[in-house]
Amino acid sequence: MQSGFAGTTDAAARARFPFPAAHRTMARRCRAASAHLHGDTLPAPVPMKRYETLAHTIADEIRDGNLAAGTRLPSLRQIIAQHGVSQSTVFRAYYLLEQWGLIRARERSGYYVAPGAAAAAQPPAQDGAQRAGATRKVDISDLVFSVLDAATQPGIVPLGSAFPAPQLFPLPRLAKSLAQATRLVSPWSTVVDLPPGNEALRRQIARRYLATGIAQPVDEIVVTNGALEALNLCLMAVTRPGDVVAVESPGFYAALQAIERLDLRAAEIPVDPRTGLDLDALANALAQHDIRACWFMTNFQNPTGVTLSADKKRALVDMLAARDVPLIEDDVYGELHFGPDYPLPARAFDRHGLVMHCSSFSKTLAPGYRIGWAAAGRFAQRVQRLKLMTTLSASIPAQAGIANYLEHGGYDRHLRKLRGALHAQLARMDDALRRWLPAGVEWTRPDGGYFLWLSFPDAIDAMELHRQAIARGISFAPGPLFSAAHGFERCVRVNFGHPWSSDIERAIRVLGELVAEPSVRKAG
Repeated sequence: MQSGFAGTTDAAARARFPFPAAHRTMARRCRAASAHLHGDTLPAPVPMKRYETLAHTIADEIRDGNLAAGTRLPSLRQIIAQHGVSQSTVFRAYYLLEQWGLIRARERSGYYVAPGAAAAAQPPAQDGAQRAGATRKVDISDLVFSVLDAATQPGIVPLGSAFPAPQLFPLPRLAKSLAQATRLVSPWSTVVDLPPGNEALRRQIARRYLATGIAQPVDEIVVTNGALEALNLCLMAVTRPGDVVAVESPGFYAALQAIERLDLRAAEIPVDPRTGLDLDALANALAQHDIRACWFMTNFQNPTGVTLSADKKRALVDMLAARDVPLIEDDVYGELHFGPDYPLPARAFDRHGLVMHCSSFSKTLAPGYRIGWAAAGRFAQRVQRLKLMTTLSASIPAQAGIANYLEHGGYDRHLRKLRGALHAQLARMDDALRRWLPAGVEWTRPDGGYFLWLSFPDAIDAMELHRQAIARGISFAPGPLFSAAHGFERCVRVNFGHPWSSDIERAIRVLGELVAEPSVRKAG
């Protein structure tokens, strides 16, 4: 991992920054507010993590006027010495404060209290309220469309793409399977292959589940037009307009678009690029809001690439089962693992039929065929009916063609080759980022998938960076795409799913040059 932190010494700020006393004051406020608001009717607040305690302490000082707008915050070294915390703890605390809009980074100078921060510094009575986040209406589609439209211009280097390169797929062999299946397809298939879909294909999918130790009933599998339709149908099956849905933050922008389209509300649950979904925050959100469904990606999450551990997946499933809350699990990248074994999805720990496991062949085999599925558990019949009421059926020839390929075409051999190619491309991308990006940029190296999540420690404006990159012939996905609040303004997602080339090398070099430009930094 690359990492860096900016900070300088300010004796005046240090004198006005009584952390231990402020910490005690903040803790008393938390307990008093929790007792006043909730009495004994809600569970005790989930204990804060160290970086969150530090962030709330600083927020209290800003709110109380002890740290005025424009004040430089103590340096990294000072905070470590005063509190006995790690560099990572301080960095994450400052990152959280920046996300709240309370501080801003200045190039080669450190972090400063933002203008108007005192009025904005209203941390919740308990940490979980912030970590769970208030529910909100979603308005993301215009931003998504504008970014995706810019990325499709001719000649653009597609680091912002959501797909790997098409040359990584066995297109000639697929075409042969499609031709064979089309010759054999029966006229009756237009009736027989209505939802839940082609039976031969569903049986092949069920066999793949069984190979991982999951006994998946064939009659619970509904074939769809790609995973995105599967996810949308599952969401429609368990929600009504106005309901609250828990989503990841940062998270897949299509989940936010679905919530926007269905007139739902989003409760954003933080995702750490190293450890994944914050289960403490989710527990608080479940206690505070009537959450009707969760939409999470547990393997090689988009955009961070992080995978939940098996223990966290089990804990997640148990937590939701205790409240009878459905989990819509997006697992389109699960088979793109670089290790020897497929990381089991949350579906593997489900004993109540509450996990609707969605995937597709679009990211692993055939993007243009648009064949996905939902293993929808107790909601399978609802999903099947919604499919029938909306798009009726996935492409009948494509279903038959993929079923033929799975039976005869060496899918596992192809997957091994694809994983090897992606892993090699990750190594090339990681090397280029280390050579061309300035010190202080941070990213994690995932164990699968094809996304890297980059965080810039200074006040980078990801949207302005994106605009200038497009003008130079490069696309990437800016952070605000992945949040209902349009946050993560100093983050970008980069796709390493394309074979290495001089164009990609140039794109990373240009990205490094742009990051150093004052014009991509926020004012102030």
